[in-house]
Amino acid sequence: KRDLLLFDDFFQKYDQFDNCEKLTTVDLVGGIHKTVASLHMYSWRTKMTAEIIRINQILPTTLARKKTDQIRQWMESAVDNLDHYKAEDNRYVKEASTLLELAL
Repeated sequence: KRDLLLFDDFFQKYDQFDNCEKLTTVDLVGGIHKTVASLHMYSWRTKMTAEIIRINQILPTTLARKKTDQIRQWMESAVDNLDHYKAEDNRYVKEASTLLELAL
């Protein structure tokens, strides 16, 4: 998840999207949308949806030479937030399961 972009050892930086002036949107594939939809707290789903679409609001005005940095920062933020919400979600589910078991 975190190392989808390759580090350029020669230039000592990530530069896959630098100078891509026409890059203005990122479309996510895979199960992230399902994962976000499965979060139990509405506020978490809302925050993650906002985080996912944030990159498409930022990229059009990002300088071409900074596109890779901007995408990397966004990816790290989105993954960190999603990991946090998934952990909290699992904690709540586990707590609810324990309470249900005790009630039975």
